[in-house]
Amino acid sequence: MIGLPSPLLFVLAFAAGAIFALAALAWFRSSTEARQRQRVDTMLSVARRYTLGDLSRPAPDYGDDDLGSVARGMDQAVQELGRRLDSLARDRARMEAILASMIEGVLVVNEQGRLQLVNDAARRILKLEKDSIDHSYVEAIRHPGIVEHIGRALKGEEPEGLELSVTRDTTRTLVARVAPVVTAGRGAVLVMHDITDLRKADLIRRDFVANVSHELRTPLTAIKGYAEALLDDGDDAEARRRFLEIIHRHATRMERLVKDLLRLARLDAGQEAVELAPCDIDALVRGIVNDFDAVAQEKGQTIGAHIAPEAAMLVTDAAKLHDVVRNLVENAVNYTPEGGAIDVGAAVKAGRFQLTVADTGHGIAPDDLGRVFERFYRVDKSRTRPGGTGLGLSIVKHLVQVLNGEVVVENQPGGGALFTVILPWRS
Repeated sequence: MIGLPSPLLFVLAFAAGAIFALAALAWFRSSTEARQRQRVDTMLSVARRYTLGDLSRPAPDYGDDDLGSVARGMDQAVQELGRRLDSLARDRARMEAILASMIEGVLVVNEQGRLQLVNDAARRILKLEKDSIDHSYVEAIRHPGIVEHIGRALKGEEPEGLELSVTRDTTRTLVARVAPVVTAGRGAVLVMHDITDLRKADLIRRDFVANVSHELRTPLTAIKGYAEALLDDGDDAEARRRFLEIIHRHATRMERLVKDLLRLARLDAGQEAVELAPCDIDALVRGIVNDFDAVAQEKGQTIGAHIAPEAAMLVTDAAKLHDVVRNLVENAVNYTPEGGAIDVGAAVKAGRFQLTVADTGHGIAPDDLGRVFERFYRVDKSRTRPGGTGLGLSIVKHLVQVLNGEVVVENQPGGGALFTVILPWRS
């Protein structure tokens, strides 16, 4: 073998080393670029999931270099943004639940005058369509008073509360209050309170006070007049006796009125306890019929009782049921014309005890059927009340409710009114 010169051997060795180094560098660069591509692909995959709304936290290895630090920083920012979005979503869901459960109507308008939020109560009160969001409030709301107040609020004014009636339902009364919003762009918030029940309650209260005053003033005036007559001339024994009887009658009427008012107060306060015991319905009804028999005979009326055998006994509060039947029979005697007939019946129907009081009077006008159980309500306002305090039917309704029952009234096909008391059947 021929030996090679040392310089040439060195050159060949250097060349081989260079080739190996270049090959190693090429292999290293190729391997590094592959890992880089893999990391970039991983980042792109995570970014795509974030774009689709999937913020579930991945755990990729971003590496320790600058690119990895940037990727980790972006990932932390996105995760923090996701947490804040979740918190906002929960707050919004909570706000929507609160607004949906409110009986007050709430409506929000942005600075362009378009509806941004309408809760169910506002939609129901104003009869708004379901797709009214993002529509102009002028087009959606048909009430000129509300439109005017919202317009003033959008200008930065703070209009006072407005009491109004709904355009399509004049029986309802609302109080609307509008406030401007200036924290994040101009807008307005409308809140509507339905005060229909409050107005009705106030009307009933005023009528009640007026009726009580009238019912007390009438006997007081009579008592005062006859007392003055006694003081002026007390020598006539016959006149004195007659005046004293009149005074006693009016005083008794006042006493009964006060007792009825106190009883209604106890019933309203839930202070009437129920004492259940077996009650002889036949004896109870016939006893009340006998009590009114003399008064009925004076008017040429007849009072009958028909108690079914299965309804002859009932477990109930006998004292309260007695007051219910007595008030119904007295009402029938008072409003049935001379020569009329009154019938009291009891039976068990559909598993419930039913007691009826029917008369052959003129019946009750349809508009009055729903109000006969109101205190002091008079079906015939053209004539004076024919006896009683005007509280009997109201007491009946409350007593029946205490007994877990219901009382209804209707007109009979052949004429006259029919009152039906329905109670739980306990034999």
